[in-house]
Formats: sequence, structure tokens, C-alpha cells
Amino acid sequence: MEKTEQSIKENIQKAKAGNQMAFSSLLDTFWNDVYSFQLLRTKNENDAEDITIRTFSKAFDKINTYDEAYEFKTWLITISKNLHVDLIRKRKRSLLDEMDSHGEEVKRVLDETPSVEDRLITEQNLANLLRDIKKLKPHYQKVINLRYFNEMSYADIAKELNEPVNNIKVKLLRAKKLLAEIIKKK
Repeated sequence: MEKTEQSIKENIQKAKAGNQMAFSSLLDTFWNDVYSFQLLRTKNENDAEDITIRTFSKAFDKINTYDEAYEFKTWLITISKNLHVDLIRKRKRSLLDEMDSHGEEVKRVLDETPSVEDRLITEQNLANLLRDIKKLKPHYQKVINLRYFNEMSYADIAKELNEPVNNIKVKLLRAKKLLAEIIKKK
């Protein structure tokens, strides 16, 4: 659904007046732009979605500060970029604090490569997990394999299986719950 420049400006004015439908329309119009921008930056769907949600939340809180001399999308992307930078700084600070409090302990963990025993345990756990996955119905096996072993995004899985993204999300959630039940029964 293509939004005209005029309808976007009208929605911005209505949003400034507190109209919830205008907020919703702006969210629908610009969600993919902000989310795609963040997905490219973070390379992580969860972070991209979280930052996108916070971007719109902050933008709607500060909608009265928006200067119409600039494009609304540019304003949103700027907010999004700043939130991402804040997140990176917070994570670095957290890691540095962790390193300070544990000193050499953390450095040793960060530098260690898995031992032969660690690799053997991992391989055994993976073999058990694969055996459990094979107990699921084929369509659940497929979404789990595409998501976790092929590391495909929801959108890519949806294209691969020719299904809507929401169906993929629901199938994956259901598959994980069923797999958890199989593992608990052991």
C-alpha cells in the first residue's frame, strides 16, 4: 500500500494532535524501512526488531519535535541509528565491567578454544538433538532445520515454503514447544 507524500504529512499532523490511527498508519508505512536498516546494521533479527520498536516509541513520544523541513523517514532512521549506537555502547560497557570484576577469569574464557572433550560432548548433544528433531512431523522438522541449521530469516523461510511469515513464526514456536516436550520426556 503506497502512501503519498501528502497523506504522510497529514498523518504526521494528526499524530502531533494525538490521533492513534495516524500513529498506526505511520508505523505501517515506515516499519519495513527502519527494520531493514537495523537488520543490515545488527545482522540480528531480535536486536533489529527491538531497536525498531524503540525507535517508533521514541519517535511517537517526541513527534512534536519533528521538523517538517526534513523527511520523516530520515528522522526515524536517525533515531534508530542513535538507539543502535547506545545499545553498542551499553554492551561494551557491560563487557568491560564484567572483565574488570572478573579480570583474568574472563580473559581466559574468551581466549580458550574448545578442548577435544568439549567438542565430543557438543557432537553427542547435537546427535541427540537431531534424533529428537526427527521425532517431529516433517513440516516442523523443516522449519527448525531452515531456521537453526541453515540460519535463514523468517522472511527467507516464508519464501522457501511459500507461506506467510506469520505462519512460519507460529510453526516454529509450535515446533520448539513440541521438541521441548520430547526432550523433557527422556
